[in-house]
Amino acid sequence: MARSTKPSILGTLDLEREIEEEFRKLPIHQSQPTDFAPPSVRAPDLGMPDYVEHSDGATEIGKLSAEAVVREYEAAAKDIEALGVELIEQARQCEAMTREALAVTEELKETAARYRAEAKRVFLQIENCSLVTAEVRKICEEMKDKIAAPAMVETQAGE
Repeated sequence: MARSTKPSILGTLDLEREIEEEFRKLPIHQSQPTDFAPPSVRAPDLGMPDYVEHSDGATEIGKLSAEAVVREYEAAAKDIEALGVELIEQARQCEAMTREALAVTEELKETAARYRAEAKRVFLQIENCSLVTAEVRKICEEMKDKIAAPAMVETQAGE
């Protein structure tokens, strides 16, 4: 009689039981396949997380598979939590940088105000110098005219 090569659902359960029986026959001191895996691939012996519990009647293979999957999920969840901690630290650094930037901004505003005050002082000084220079020129012109006027009067009289 030919057997179907396609396993039925019931056939899968029988296969799991057979594998489980063979697994139990292995000597305890015999090495496991995970013993040869690099440390980054080996499942850590942390036990199962508190939020899961094996069901009664679950096969050994089903338990092992479920444990492996839940460990991977738990490792990912811990990585996600660690990412959250790192994000909070980055936010703290950002807040500190913002505080420092605000303090520097205040200093810059004060420096800009001092520059404006100095610009106003220099502006007024230059304009005052310009006024004084214009007044000196005017006085010099007036003096020159006064000095030249009597000489002109004498030149005109002598003609």
